Amino acid sequence: MKHVHFLGICGTAMGAVASAMARQGYVVTGTDANVYPPMSTFLENEGIQIFQGYNPANIPADTDLVVIGNAMSRGNIEVEAVLDSRLRYMSLPETMKEFFLWGKRNLVVTGTHGKTTTTSMLTWMLEANGQNPSFMIGGIARNLGRGGRFTDSDFCVLEGDEYDTSFFDKRSKFLHYLPEVVIINNIEMDHADIYANVEEIKLSFKRLLRVVPRKGIVFINADCPNCADVCSHAASELKMVRMLSVGMGEEADIRITDIERRTDGCSFTLTSSIESEEATRLNGERFSVPMIGDFNVRNAAMAACAAAFTGLNAGQIRTALDSFEGVARRQEVRGTVNGVTVVDDFAHHPTAIRQAIEGLRQRFPKSRLWVLFEPRSNTTIRNLFQKELAEALADADFAVISPIENHKRLAPEQRLDEARLLADIEAAGTNCYVGRNVDDIVAHVVTHVHPNDVLLVMSNGGFGGIHNKLLIALAQ
Repeated sequence: MKHVHFLGICGTAMGAVASAMARQGYVVTGTDANVYPPMSTFLENEGIQIFQGYNPANIPADTDLVVIGNAMSRGNIEVEAVLDSRLRYMSLPETMKEFFLWGKRNLVVTGTHGKTTTTSMLTWMLEANGQNPSFMIGGIARNLGRGGRFTDSDFCVLEGDEYDTSFFDKRSKFLHYLPEVVIINNIEMDHADIYANVEEIKLSFKRLLRVVPRKGIVFINADCPNCADVCSHAASELKMVRMLSVGMGEEADIRITDIERRTDGCSFTLTSSIESEEATRLNGERFSVPMIGDFNVRNAAMAACAAAFTGLNAGQIRTALDSFEGVARRQEVRGTVNGVTVVDDFAHHPTAIRQAIEGLRQRFPKSRLWVLFEPRSNTTIRNLFQKELAEALADADFAVISPIENHKRLAPEQRLDEARLLADIEAAGTNCYVGRNVDDIVAHVVTHVHPNDVLLVMSNGGFGGIHNKLLIALAQ
C-alpha cells in the first residue's frame, strides 16, 4: 500500500492523520470543500496535495486506500465514485486503529469541552520529558507544530471525540482507540444532528469505559453530574477498572485548590488523601499554567493526573506546564491594530462561549469585550440552545452574530431564531447586532470600536476570513 487519499482532509483530525501518514512515507492526497488556514497551510507545508471541491477526477488512479471523513455522506460525488469503483475504504478511526494503535499505551482524552487543550498539555508533558509520544490532536499545539504523528514510543495520546465515526459506522470515534487511560473532562448535550438527548451521549461514554483494561485507569470530572452518572454506572458493572475523580469540590479524590488567577495565567495546588500512586506523586504540589480561565486549570489538572499515571513526577510535570504554549485557535491573539486586539477562539457551544468570555475578562480586565459569533455547528444552528446562547453571549459588552448559512436545510421549527436571539441579548442589557454578511459585520465593528477594545471571534470554521479582514480594516 503506497497511496492514501483523504475525503474531508482539512478537518483537524483528518489533517493530523494525513500528515502522520505522509511522514511515514505514504503518498497522501486529499479533497475538501472548504480549504482555509491554518490546516490548509499546514498540509501544504507537509507536501500534501489538496483538491478544493469534490470531483471523482481528484482520486488518483493509483489510490490504494480512501479514508472517508465523518463529514462525508452518501450523495457526495467522490464518495459515490469510491463505492462504484469498489476501492478499499476506511473511516478515520479505523485507519488509526489498524495502522497506529495496536500494542500501544493509548491515553484517550474525552469530553464535550477542553479535549484539544488537555490532549496537547498531556502530549507536551510526555514530549518535554523525552518520551517521544505518538499523538493525534484535533488542532495544532504550538509546542508540537502539528496535530499528529506516530512514533516508536509506547505512548500514544489521542483526542477522543464522541461524534460518530462515519456515515457507515455510527459509533463514537473514541470506541476505536483501545484506551489504557481515559480522561472525561465533562459531558453535556452537543452534536444535535446525531444525538437526541444527553442520555444517548452518556451511553457512548459508558461503552467506552467497557474497554478500559484492568491495568488502566479513568480520570473523571468530579464536578460534572453527567460524568458522575456515567462512572457510577460503570463502577457497578466494571469493578476491575480503576476510576479517580478530579475536581474543585470536596468530594473529589484529587482536589484542585488555591487557584490564583492572573492576566498571564493561573496557579493551583493538587491535594489528595487517597492511596494511589498518582495521587501520592501529586499531593500538595503546586503548578502553574500560562493560560487563563478555571477551565484551563481543570484541563491542566486532568493532564497532570494522566501524566503521573505514566510515571512522570511532579517536577517533570511542572516544568512542562511552565513551557506550554497553547493551541492554535484557542484564545489566540491574531493581532493588535490601533489599540484594538483581535482574538480567535474555536468556542461554539454555550458553555465554551461563556468560558472563553470569562477567560478574556481575566486577561483583559480593563477592556470592552466584543464577541463576534458564527452559528455554524450542527448544534448551534438549531434552536436547541436558543436560551443558553443568548445568556452566554450577553456576558460580553457587545455581541455580533453572523447569518446562518444554508439554514433552509433545517425545518423552520428547528432553526435558531436570530431575531429572537438579538432581542434576548439586548433584553439582558448587552448591545447586539446581526450582520448581513462578513463584510457588513467588519464595517459595523470598525465603525463602533474604541482603542483598548478586544474582539473575540468565535467559530468552529473559517468565518469567511473575518480575522484578517478586521485587522486590515482597523489599519485603514
